[in-house]
This record gives sequence, structure tokens and C-alpha cells, in this order.
Amino acid sequence: MTKPDVKSLSFEEAMGQLEKIVDALDSGDVSLEKSIDIYEQGAALQRHCEDKLKQAEMRVQKIVAGADGKATAAEDTSFE
Repeated sequence: MTKPDVKSLSFEEAMGQLEKIVDALDSGDVSLEKSIDIYEQGAALQRHCEDKLKQAEMRVQKIVAGADGKATAAEDTSFE
């Protein structure tokens, strides 16, 4: 299992990688050292996913209703 640059992954890509790590750990077919390595990668992916979710939540909170009651576009927020 290669270690991609976590920050370059989309939420969906990171979740996919995290699911693979969970499956590998659940299978019990990996050595102790490999388990520790992929567990560390999983922790980084989890933090990345949590950050992406927080960013999305902040963006949704910035959506405001216009005078006609319809939602207006969210302020542009860059996600890195």
C-alpha cells in the first residue's frame, strides 16, 4: 500500500484509502510493523478527512438567504 501525499487527496479519495487500511488491519494478514505503518497513515487520513469536513461545514454556514428567501452562493473559500 503506497503512501500518497495526504493533503493532495480529495475527501472521497482519502476515505477510500482509509477504508483499505481498515480492511487490511481487520484482516489480520499484515505483520506488526506493517500494521503500525498503515495505522499511522490511517491516522493522517482521518485528520485530513476531519479537516475537509470542517471546511465544508464552514462553507455551508456562510450560505445566507437573500431578500427573496433563496439561498445565495457561498463565499469563495479556498481549500488546500
